[in-house]
Amino acid sequence: MSDPAPLPLSVSNLTFTYRIRQEPAIRSIHFDLHPGELMLLAGSSGCGKTTLMRCINGLIPRTYHGKMEGEVHLYGRQAGKMSMAELSQLVGTVLQDPERQIVGSYVLNDVAFGLENLALSRQEITERIDHTLDYLGILHLRDRETFGLSGGEKQKVSLAGVLAMRPKILLLDEPLASLDPASAHEALQLFRRLADEGISILLVEHRVEDVLAIRPDSVLYLDQGEQVYFGDADGLMEVVDYHRIKLPAKVVLERARKDPPPVFKPLLHPDGQKPLVSFENVSFRYDPKLPDVLHEVNLQVNQGDVVAILGHNGAGKTTLVKHALGLLKPTTGKVLLEGRDTHDLSVAQAARTIGYVFQSPSQMLFAPSVQEELAFGPRNLGHPLEAIQKQVAVALQTVHMEQESTSPPLALSFGQQKRVSIAAVLAMKSRILMMDEPTAGQDYWNYLSFMDAILQMPGFDAILFITHDIDLAVIYATRVLLVFGGRVIADGPPAEVLADDELLLRSRVLPSSLLRLNREYLPATGKFMRAEALAHWQPPADPSPNRAEHRAQEVNP
Repeated sequence: MSDPAPLPLSVSNLTFTYRIRQEPAIRSIHFDLHPGELMLLAGSSGCGKTTLMRCINGLIPRTYHGKMEGEVHLYGRQAGKMSMAELSQLVGTVLQDPERQIVGSYVLNDVAFGLENLALSRQEITERIDHTLDYLGILHLRDRETFGLSGGEKQKVSLAGVLAMRPKILLLDEPLASLDPASAHEALQLFRRLADEGISILLVEHRVEDVLAIRPDSVLYLDQGEQVYFGDADGLMEVVDYHRIKLPAKVVLERARKDPPPVFKPLLHPDGQKPLVSFENVSFRYDPKLPDVLHEVNLQVNQGDVVAILGHNGAGKTTLVKHALGLLKPTTGKVLLEGRDTHDLSVAQAARTIGYVFQSPSQMLFAPSVQEELAFGPRNLGHPLEAIQKQVAVALQTVHMEQESTSPPLALSFGQQKRVSIAAVLAMKSRILMMDEPTAGQDYWNYLSFMDAILQMPGFDAILFITHDIDLAVIYATRVLLVFGGRVIADGPPAEVLADDELLLRSRVLPSSLLRLNREYLPATGKFMRAEALAHWQPPADPSPNRAEHRAQEVNP
């Protein structure tokens, strides 16, 4: 009787400690990945997910050094004894941040990069590129410059570059982080199809609820570097902490009812109608030869607004926000920042009023340490030394990065870099905070924690955030802008804008379980809440006429 075929991946008693750390990043990890299996790797930030992937794809111990114990076998061979050329043809990795993976100036060149390193013929390279781009539905991007792509488009191009290599094992590190809800849904369906066609997939994702919809064959759950659970998806619901991992809203509702009622602090921002930023018939195009990216945008951001900006990849959300800061100037129309035309303001002048967190943290970070990164902005704005030290300390505490204050920002994980970029802007004490995808790469607990802290900070006159996470708008926004094709097609309170499924679907924004749950409760509650709050909601004892006005001044808990 012949021996059974070796498994694509077998991890045995794996422990790894980085050279600069005292404690292991992962301890005693053991599991098998079978042909055509789609495995979800879940866990909060810093639990060891990325370290495990580095052990599998060979970056540990070749690039990241330390003490490694245990074994990783790929199709029966020890990964540590294989060359990177051999590993690259078995294991494909898609990184969290597409900026780190894209190397070509054009999509065609970028997807060709790995194939050229395999010394394939020009004809085969061209055929693989076209087949892969068509398979992913992005053949129209073939001749586009990578610099001009949206974050979601870059994520798809990164995946194309890996799939064109035809790996047998696919490692996906937060592949949904930059995708709009509809694109994320399509990507997950694609991953399910790839697994069904025989590719073994290890999928790292914080958007656990979304991944559960495609029926992962197994789930590996890590906590503080240790393997807490390995089994089917149903068993995961019983072992995870719903405060740290985002589960379906009704699951959270039932589990939260068994816990003490949560306490949420009111929003401290003043409520007023003072216009801070005004868009007056703004249109914009990046190149005179190309169509407009923004079309006749008219809107005002007022004092006290907490604005969520939703829309599909490439809708123009980031372009819109960059106009407020003056990073981009309107082709026609004008943008006023506190009454002054941004054409007459330098970016440095605007930065005294607006703090902007970029979508990709690698576009912001450069200092040798996190602490110096945070001090750079306020120092250049002329803040006193004593104030800078206090502002840096508060910002670090807000994003839970105190322990990394001396670490180089660019050596941190994508999620940690994102928090550092947010902290760098918080330290500047700007009056208007604008954040592009603030929760990308963040676990549920971290993003709720720092969003709560930011919204309770005194000093902000308004907060705007671009997000693909509709639940962020449900929980925090007092106002939602829906952007489609460079136009603002809806602007109003969350309960109004998010009530129209047809409008949302047309904008490639999919209703979540939390949104649906809130719609059920809305006639009684009168406002949107997080599931933990809905679990303990009670009708008010004294429904006074002023209660609605009072609610408008609170954080949507």
